[in-house]
Amino acid sequence: MLFNLRNLLNAATLRNSSKQLVQHFRSGQPTQTNINLKGRDLLTLQNYTAEEIKYLLWTASDLKQRIKDKGEYLPLLQGKSLAMIFEKRSTRTRLSTETGFALLGGHPCFLTTQDIHLGVNESLTDTARVLSSMTNAVLARVYKQSDLDLLAKEASIPIVNGLSDSYHPIQILADYLTLQEHYGYLKGLTISWIGDGNNVLNSILMSAAKFGMHLRVATPKGFEPDPNVVKVAEEYSKEYSTKLFFTTDPLEAASGANVLVTDTWISMGQEEEKESDLKAFQGYQITMQTGKHAASDWTFLHCLPRKPEEVDDEVFYFPRSLVFQEAENRKWTIMAVMVSLLTDYSPQLQKPTF
Repeated sequence: MLFNLRNLLNAATLRNSSKQLVQHFRSGQPTQTNINLKGRDLLTLQNYTAEEIKYLLWTASDLKQRIKDKGEYLPLLQGKSLAMIFEKRSTRTRLSTETGFALLGGHPCFLTTQDIHLGVNESLTDTARVLSSMTNAVLARVYKQSDLDLLAKEASIPIVNGLSDSYHPIQILADYLTLQEHYGYLKGLTISWIGDGNNVLNSILMSAAKFGMHLRVATPKGFEPDPNVVKVAEEYSKEYSTKLFFTTDPLEAASGANVLVTDTWISMGQEEEKESDLKAFQGYQITMQTGKHAASDWTFLHCLPRKPEEVDDEVFYFPRSLVFQEAENRKWTIMAVMVSLLTDYSPQLQKPTF
């Protein structure tokens, strides 16, 4: 009986210590910042200020150093669950979100179109309300941006854009973290986009100027970015005194650039247009010849998966290629998003230079 009593006391002490440990990590040490993103949605980086995006990158860098480099255990999302809605398949978005959320002590729930068909078997309004009652946040990888907007309107929990036909904000956060790690700063860098005027480019247009980065864009005729997005980007460029340049010549876009970026030319769901699209992109493959027109310290980014016609093997596997570091950073940045939107955690380590 004495043995059982001792075990009960030890178990109670362990539970109390565990609770105190989780609370310590959840609170973090106070930092000198007025940024509080708890409860927000992340639908597009247009909705976030320069300081708010920098805060997300700071949090990502903080988590990466504390967990990966220092081996700390941070159960910041213990007791929380995430609904992951995937209308489009993905390797990096699924793995980064599932492993990252679980690493922080949370429970991710993966839902395909066989489990949930937005707006078909159940209205978006009803889906949003059901998920709000059972989970703490939703990451949705969908076709229509309007579906995300409606989910955010009807849900009482944060909605995160895992990708839509219009934007891919969580990819751009990983790109910027990668560039900051490589160069030590972002302000003043020139990004050259060579490819389709797609959702990834739209997200760069909505955010690069906020860091003081210049942007040079080459797209074939008929594949330009959304004019409404371009209009906003032009306003940002004026506001932050950056340069924004559009052309149809890939080498002209690469001229003087620090970062060469491309993406798939055939977006998911547009496979039937592949043959005609490939003809339009002749001359757009990024090669070492492209790099000769760039700055002497040029690097290469691609959100993956890549096709050889988009970038040749020599560039893709070249030491200047940051694609695999970029892919890993998808994990740390989505972890930062979830921690920022769901907790009161503040970064513990020194703020990086942006």
